[in-house]
Amino acid sequence: MRTILFLIIGSSLLYFCPVGLCSTADSHQQGVQTNISGSNSLNILCSPELNSLTTSWANEFVKLNPSQKIIVGNFTDKQSISGSCINFVSDRNSALINDKTTWKMILGRDALVPIINSKNPMLEEICRQGISAEEFAQLFTDNENQNLENLFQVDQKVSFRYYITDNESVKASIISFTKINSDDLKASIMKTAEEVVAAVQKDIYALGFCKLIDVRDPKTNEVLEGIKLIPIDKNNNGRIDHFENIYSSLDAFNRGVWIGKYPNSLCGNIYAISTSKPTDKNALEFLTWINTAGQQFLNANGYSNLVSSERQANLEALAEPQNDQAQNQKPLLSTAWLIVLIAFVISVIILIRVVRYIKNRKLSELDEDIEITPAFDENSILAPKGLYFDKSHTWAFMEPDGNVKIGLDDFMQHVTGLLTRIKMKEPGEKVRKGEKIMTIIQNGKQLDISSPVSGTIIEKNQALAEDSSLINSNPYSTGWVYMIEPKNWLREIQFMFMAEKYREWLQDEFIRLKDFLASYLRSNKTVYAHIILQDGGELTDNVLADFGPEVWEDFQMKFIDTSK
Repeated sequence: MRTILFLIIGSSLLYFCPVGLCSTADSHQQGVQTNISGSNSLNILCSPELNSLTTSWANEFVKLNPSQKIIVGNFTDKQSISGSCINFVSDRNSALINDKTTWKMILGRDALVPIINSKNPMLEEICRQGISAEEFAQLFTDNENQNLENLFQVDQKVSFRYYITDNESVKASIISFTKINSDDLKASIMKTAEEVVAAVQKDIYALGFCKLIDVRDPKTNEVLEGIKLIPIDKNNNGRIDHFENIYSSLDAFNRGVWIGKYPNSLCGNIYAISTSKPTDKNALEFLTWINTAGQQFLNANGYSNLVSSERQANLEALAEPQNDQAQNQKPLLSTAWLIVLIAFVISVIILIRVVRYIKNRKLSELDEDIEITPAFDENSILAPKGLYFDKSHTWAFMEPDGNVKIGLDDFMQHVTGLLTRIKMKEPGEKVRKGEKIMTIIQNGKQLDISSPVSGTIIEKNQALAEDSSLINSNPYSTGWVYMIEPKNWLREIQFMFMAEKYREWLQDEFIRLKDFLASYLRSNKTVYAHIILQDGGELTDNVLADFGPEVWEDFQMKFIDTSK
């Protein structure tokens, strides 16, 4: 009821207090020119590194829309967003990006990539194993071991050469990725990215780092002839796993960057940020244009485009169904202002009474009224120390008597949402590690979960038969599932994770989860976009809860069963 009343009052105020994209007072605070008049004016603030891109966008948009006027100002790290201004920032503004109270939209991205000559004699082995961040650190710092044959154990002795661009952001990304000191970076510094690419194309024993856009052939939308992207062994296990293999094409690579398969230190996003979702017609038209025709200017300024499903999701998020209604009401203003004023006064009176009523409600009811679905990320997962975690998303803990208590981990209950039933085996039944031990059910949709250990069930949690949601509320205490007499405990725990190792593995699981969910967006089933993602591209908590049984079946086959 409060939401409806605020909308009524807000709509009434809009008739009397029309505003543009950014108020004059806010613009003065940010140092932007404000001598603008008219309803077709926009003030845009951007990070200094995005000034060229933002100016290109603004100039082209004004050229296509002569009635528009856009003034671009610089946004510095010391400033904070205010009012309803639109700000264009990169990942360097981490404090703003991580602020969950702001509205944000990804408009493009930037990725730094390692490249190698396509005729390098070790290319096949490099593509199979990949090169990890630690191995890149060796190549760039240790003169004695500055050769790829030492990493790939080949007999041929060759001398490799390493090239990077004379660009501070490139150097900073490499240093962040490899965790080496800037003084230890041993590589030939080239003036331009074109020189780096040319050096690698010419020398079969050359390796370089440059931006993705610098190695893209605009005619074919593939990597330039004569060079290949070096696969990065992100989890440092000596091979390129299936979920890490994003190098078959630039489209596949861009999708991989989008869902987090590429190292964060080598890629970044360009965001539009505001205190709330823009409602100004001119701002919405500008952002819509950026997500369509304006994408071409990303390439021209050294950045990469969004994939088609991202652009479509952005366009749907920007859609304003209220626009037509607002336009139809405008002609009535000249004759109906008195009616609007009366409605406003009545709304204020009603609001005062509602506020008094709300103050008398219980705190729990108030909290329930303003409850917001949280984001789902690595930071939201509970992982108590002392527990062993299995790839089946179960946990195990040995009690003092030698028996092992097991249950479902916090990650899986976040994925499924509130469970309505759980099918369990009976005491006395024998189980083997990797075999189905329980079925979790949510309103008829179900997933089979495998056992983390082998042994004999000696007890099951009877409380789950009456309230299976205990797994959601207390997965590691009252939501335990079985007590098992273990058979091969010492051998089987060698394949489990504890503490930080579990959290490191979870990062890959989130990548696999995003990859699975992205397949639905890539299929243009945009109806699922609001289920999968919140504003800013964050996963929604209980992300499977609103999907149908066919999606749960796919999740069983493509996510759970492939974890074994």
